[in-house]
Amino acid sequence: MVRHIKRRKFIALGGAAGIVGVAGCIGEDAEEEANGDDDNGDDDNGDDDLEEAQPEEGGETLSLHAGGTEGTYYPLAGDMKSIVEDQTPHGIQVQSTGASVENAASLGREEAELALVQNDITYFAYNGVELDEFEGEPLENIRGIASLYPETIHIVTQEDSGIETVEDLEGASINTGDAGSGTQVNALQILDSAGVEEFDEQNTDFGTAADQIGDGDVDAAITVGGYPLGAIEDLSATQDISFVEVTDEARDNLLDDAEWLAEDEIPGGTYDGVDDDVETVSVQAMLATHEGVDAEIVEEVTAAMFDNVDDFTTQSEFIDLETAQEAMPIDLHEGAAAYFDEQDVDEEDAEDDDAEDDDAEDDEEEDE
Repeated sequence: MVRHIKRRKFIALGGAAGIVGVAGCIGEDAEEEANGDDDNGDDDNGDDDLEEAQPEEGGETLSLHAGGTEGTYYPLAGDMKSIVEDQTPHGIQVQSTGASVENAASLGREEAELALVQNDITYFAYNGVELDEFEGEPLENIRGIASLYPETIHIVTQEDSGIETVEDLEGASINTGDAGSGTQVNALQILDSAGVEEFDEQNTDFGTAADQIGDGDVDAAITVGGYPLGAIEDLSATQDISFVEVTDEARDNLLDDAEWLAEDEIPGGTYDGVDDDVETVSVQAMLATHEGVDAEIVEEVTAAMFDNVDDFTTQSEFIDLETAQEAMPIDLHEGAAAYFDEQDVDEEDAEDDDAEDDDAEDDEEEDE
């Protein structure tokens, strides 16, 4: 059955063009994140949650909804837990989930204080568009804390499939991720923008999709996540794979149609046997909350993370104060805004101090 995504014009996301590169979002079976950040995981019932939160006196226990235990969101949440508990009196309880779609809904119901979510899913949720879970029921209470890292769209196929570009997927069998997930939205957007109209769509978590590629049961599979993705790494260790390129024309159409996307590439050597860079697109992973969380707590959490970015071990090359507000699709929580405003003041003060030092040096030279 051919499925089409409606092309809609969305309000441009602030700084979307500046995304430096960016899992996927879920369905109910979180195993997809076993390979694509937010896309999946292999357990969304919390059985593999990290060590219990240990708040200090005067601190609060904060629930952080991540993704599946084999994806990127879950270990990243572990970093956040360690940093926040080291730097503040608050405790973080990390919960494995189906990731973005589920996490946004949890914030909307105020069942979690913190959650990792794709920026496009956050936009859909806040505005009540695109996904059945949110259509006509905007979650206007969710707020942003920070953009974190790029989540890259991977389109994987067998090396000898003959499929080189998105346009070559016409008539192919394609796993587009769990039905109703953010990954599926991204996948259908890509196919539509490339003019691919006839294809056999299959929907599973990405762990299963990787197995389907290996067994030759589908021609291609699409997922979203910070590279390297575990399932693709495992697949490339045992199978000869290649990636389907999002060509210039398809990429231009995508950026026109979906302004939360940015140009990206998968560097050669990221996966076994794939030596050349692969042109593609990405979304952005972000940390979100809801307006009911105390502003002082959010400011403390934000400060703990961005004052100690060197303590991150997952996606550490991307998490940075300078990019923390790029591609933010919704309003910042007042606590996060207070922290970033303070950093702007500090930077301005530092510039003023430098200027004063320069003036002093000039005066000394004149005196000499």
